[in-house]
Amino acid sequence: MTYCTDFSTFTKKKDYLICVDSDGCAMDTMDIKHFNCFGPCMVDEWQLHQWRESILHRWNEINLYTITRGINRFKGLAMALTEIHKQYCPIDGITELVDWAQTSPELSNDSLQRHIDSHPNSAIFAKALSWSKAVNKAITNLPEEEIKPFSCALEALQFAHERADVAIVSSANIGAVLEEWQRHGLIQHTDIVLAQNAGSKAFCIGELLKKGYDKNKVLMCGDALGDLQAAEKNGVLYYPILVRNEKASWEQFIDQAFDKLLDGTYQGEYQAQKRAEFLKNLGE
Repeated sequence: MTYCTDFSTFTKKKDYLICVDSDGCAMDTMDIKHFNCFGPCMVDEWQLHQWRESILHRWNEINLYTITRGINRFKGLAMALTEIHKQYCPIDGITELVDWAQTSPELSNDSLQRHIDSHPNSAIFAKALSWSKAVNKAITNLPEEEIKPFSCALEALQFAHERADVAIVSSANIGAVLEEWQRHGLIQHTDIVLAQNAGSKAFCIGELLKKGYDKNKVLMCGDALGDLQAAEKNGVLYYPILVRNEKASWEQFIDQAFDKLLDGTYQGEYQAQKRAEFLKNLGE
């Protein structure tokens, strides 16, 4: 094993660092997980079958095709259920769920279980946890052949790893990330795997910077607003993998963007161009 999964055992080896999101960026998993798991499990948990088609359409807009793409699952759930509460049927406890999703320092199954333990009379949290566990189970049952990297992602990581350290910086479940990256050979071009359990993406990038990297030599590759915000919060560079244009994005990373990182011309005009392309892609 050439990679590690925590900051304490990670050592800076090269001057450059490439941080890469997993779902929807390196791995072509966002659509299938939301189409087959997240949305349908919400419909089942809250018995929303009467409005299934329109609710699933809106779920996919929130989580895949607008600026909220890649939002934490519980924030996405709170947003969707708020709209359902207003448009279709009452959702008991929705205000409490929204408040928790907006204020909790950690949004995970474990933190939700702790909240349930201290608020045993609030049923919506038990339902949210049941939904989240059902989603995880559904994801594990997806056909292996449907979970694969985007075209050129493996080549891009291999290309980058020759000159840079590579870190997975993902909000997904670490078990799923490791299984997927190992199965498709991406993990061998990775030095550290930082997933949901390691903390937020912004936190992870900040911890990696403590290893001694120059911020202008650190590039975050992502497909969602949270990836851009994590990069900007830490003052590092951002490269977008554009929705529905993932293959071309990875090709351009190889042909153009990585060279600009190496020669010091990425920041400034080119970074502004990439940022604008990303926001336009998600309708902003």
